[in-house]
Amino acid sequence: MLNKKELQRLLHFIKEDRISIPHRASVYSQVPLVMFSFEPITLFMAIVICLLIYLVYGGKGTPPNFPPGPKPLPLIGNLHIMNLKKPYMTLMELGKKYGSVFSVQLGTEKVVVLCGYDAVKDALINHAEEFSDRPIIEAFHRRSNGHGITFSHGENWKVMRRFTLATLRDFGMGKRTIEDKINEECISLVETFQSYKGEPFENSLILNAAVANIIVSILLGHRFEYQDPTLLKLIRLINEIARILGTPIVMLYNAYPSVMRWLPGSHHNVEKNTQKSHTFIKETFAEHKAQLDINDQRDFIDAFLIKQSEEKSATGRFFHNENLVSLVDSLFSAGMETTSTTLRWSLMLMMKYPEIQKKVQEEIDKVIGSAQPQMEHRKQMPYTDAVIHEIQRFADIVPTNLPHSTTKDVTFRGYLIPKGTQVIPLLTSVLRDKAYFERPYEFYPQHFLDSEGNFVKNEAFIPFSAGKRSCAGETLAKMELFLFFTKLLQNFTFQSPPGQDLHLTPLVGFTSAPMVHKICALSRTLD
Repeated sequence: MLNKKELQRLLHFIKEDRISIPHRASVYSQVPLVMFSFEPITLFMAIVICLLIYLVYGGKGTPPNFPPGPKPLPLIGNLHIMNLKKPYMTLMELGKKYGSVFSVQLGTEKVVVLCGYDAVKDALINHAEEFSDRPIIEAFHRRSNGHGITFSHGENWKVMRRFTLATLRDFGMGKRTIEDKINEECISLVETFQSYKGEPFENSLILNAAVANIIVSILLGHRFEYQDPTLLKLIRLINEIARILGTPIVMLYNAYPSVMRWLPGSHHNVEKNTQKSHTFIKETFAEHKAQLDINDQRDFIDAFLIKQSEEKSATGRFFHNENLVSLVDSLFSAGMETTSTTLRWSLMLMMKYPEIQKKVQEEIDKVIGSAQPQMEHRKQMPYTDAVIHEIQRFADIVPTNLPHSTTKDVTFRGYLIPKGTQVIPLLTSVLRDKAYFERPYEFYPQHFLDSEGNFVKNEAFIPFSAGKRSCAGETLAKMELFLFFTKLLQNFTFQSPPGQDLHLTPLVGFTSAPMVHKICALSRTLD
């Protein structure tokens, strides 16, 4: 049981600002944080609840030869030393002390953390099969229930991933057909930016909508106007989920799901928003099913429904409605949120570093001129390519990466990691690895250029993760980033409105979004 000193530290942890939640779930203003109040619960009740949790969860011993880490307290583990708003910052500091493979205890669960490119590559590439599973984490599990691709397991994950990659390729991922769709969307985006006539505006929803339309065209076979209420509703749901998933209350929810599900807080909004987006998806594929023509596959949903009809005579194990809903939800979420957030960072960084923006524009003018940017131009534009890579590295969109778990007992770098252990391949430690990046905490395009200005690859550049669980939409995202970025800088010079300070500190969230800011898009004269 807890001794007096440990109990005092536990109560201090509850009392202090370790437990915070968003004051309001808005993704369009800087998220202020307030104390999560335990006022309705008396001190006595708080102690009783904590002791009950300890009796239910506690007492798990440390496996032999397990990676080292800070000493955990009963019940809370190492939560008392974690930056609950930005846990990756604590993990980076612990990596300096304990090395590239260490452990932390989040509540009662022991988690292995991999720091630096060498360790992450060793796990995800050299031991790909052993580190290829996903853990069951409450907030994420509530979104998918183990269906789809992102947080599914075993044979279901393998079947869904094969189907997803093949179908995305069939509908143009990496091909000229999808490039043409992106370029059409680029034209709509430029027209929207031009409508502001150089006056300040906030670009989050606009970029969200433009990027969303690309994945929507694959999933649903059409696009939305930027002010379409259905599209805006979906975007707001996804953005709010991304913000909430990175808040302290969700970290506590994941650590103590049996208790936290009964307590009030924004963690419940993850499931509520998921249900709303799933309702839209179910209504959409019901319409598709009514109009289905097996000889005319219009989109991703049609392709799935055809596989579903073929599977009816078999066991029906994989192509069922729950997998379809989760697949569409995860593809829309990932296909919209991360890429549009990267583009927002790109414009903010161009405003912050106008001399870099100018060099990119000079290269665009030289290679493309007033013509439509094409993917074939990228090889002729080493500086622009380097800047885009550096934007992705510096923005560090998913700093903790999606968690992995081990498929069996594995001996890794001298340590024994038991089957089912949650593993965090800390992506920020890879993109900030000083052994591979000269100035890891600066925006420095020369990370991807040689002394003669030629583009050079850097093996530690893995913003889409690596191995069997790497991002299925990587090829599409790379194409979108190049075409949207070059089209925008071809047509506009971006400046910050007078009096606005540009802060490069990201907001709290599962993904690292830039602070809310306005931009001025000044039209350029194209020859």
